[in-house]
Amino acid sequence: MTTNIAVFDGHNDVLLRLYKSTSPDVVSDFLRGEDAGHIDLKKAQAGCFVGGLFAMYSPSPGNFAALSKQMTGGRYAVPLPDPLPMEDARRPVLGELAILMKVLRQSQGAVTLCRTAAEIDAAIGRASLAVVLHLEGCEAIDGDLHFLELLYAAGLRSLGPVWSRNNIFGHGVPFQFPAGPDLGDGLTPVGEKLVRACNEMKILIDLSHITEKGFWDVARLSNAPLVATHSNAHALCSSPRNLTDRQLAAIRDSGGMVGLNFATCFLRPDGNMTADTEVDLMVRQLDYLIEKLGEDHVGFGSDFDGATVPAKIGSAAGLPVLTETLRQSGYSEALLAKLGSANWLNVLARTIG
Repeated sequence: MTTNIAVFDGHNDVLLRLYKSTSPDVVSDFLRGEDAGHIDLKKAQAGCFVGGLFAMYSPSPGNFAALSKQMTGGRYAVPLPDPLPMEDARRPVLGELAILMKVLRQSQGAVTLCRTAAEIDAAIGRASLAVVLHLEGCEAIDGDLHFLELLYAAGLRSLGPVWSRNNIFGHGVPFQFPAGPDLGDGLTPVGEKLVRACNEMKILIDLSHITEKGFWDVARLSNAPLVATHSNAHALCSSPRNLTDRQLAAIRDSGGMVGLNFATCFLRPDGNMTADTEVDLMVRQLDYLIEKLGEDHVGFGSDFDGATVPAKIGSAAGLPVLTETLRQSGYSEALLAKLGSANWLNVLARTIG
C-alpha cells in the first residue's frame, strides 16, 4: 500500500474565499471543514496538504469570476481590470490578514504562521498546517514601501509585484488565448525599488503574473532564485500566463522554482477553463517542466480557491489522485517527495532564510 505524499503548495487563494464568504463564522468553517472551497483544515489533512504560500489578494470591483466564463472556445481576450486605488486595495488585504490571525489564534496550534524554512519544517514535523504569507499584486503597498514594512512585521515573506492588472510597480499579463507573455511594459522605477527591497528583506518575488519584460527586469535586478509560484509551460498551453522555454531556462540557471498551476486554462492546449479536464494534462506539464528545469526545480502551485481545477482533483483532499497518477506514470517515490515539498522547502531556505 502506497502512502500519501506530503504537499507544500506554491499558491492558494483561500484567504480571499473566506474574506468574500457570507458565512457568520468563516474561521470555524476553515478549522472544522465545510462543503465550499478547495482548502480547509479537514481537506488539507485528508490530502496530506501540509502547508503552502497563502495569498492575500485585492479583487477588482465587479465579478471577475463571471468574466472568467469568457475563457472558453479556444480563443478569448478578457480585458485587464482597471488599476486599483491603494486604499481600495488595502481593505481586503487587512481583512484577509485579520482572518488568518483569528485562524491562528483559534486553531490551538493546528495552523502555524511561518517566517523561515526552519519554522516550516518544525510546523510540518508537529502536523501543524504551515502557512507562509504571500501578497498577490502589490496595490496595497505605497511607493515609499512603508506598508511593506508593516506586512513584513506581520509575517509576509512572499509577494508578486503585480497580478494581471497594472499598478505602480509594473504591468501584468491579461487573460488572453492564444498569446505570448510579451504583452506590456515591465517594472517601473518604483517596481525596481521593490525588487531591491525584497532582496534585502529576504522576501520571495513571484513572477507568475508579470509580463515577459517585467520577468527579465526582475531577472536583471534580483540576486535571489527566480520563482514562478503558479505557472505552466507556454509550449504546451499558449496562455501568456505560462512561461516560455527561455524563461524556464533562466529560472533553472538561477536555482529557482516553478509550481505547476492546476487551473485548467493553463493546462489545456485549447486554454479553456473547465473542470472537465484530464489529470493526464497535469502529468504532461510536469514531464515538460522537469525536462526543461530538472527535477530539483519543479513543484505544485495549485491555485486552489482561485481557479477551476480538474474535477478528479476537486480540492486539497484530492491531491492523492495526482500523486497516484504520477506513480502510475513512472515517477519514483524520491521524485514525488521532491515535487511534493522538498523542492519548495529548499528554495524557500535559500530565499527567505
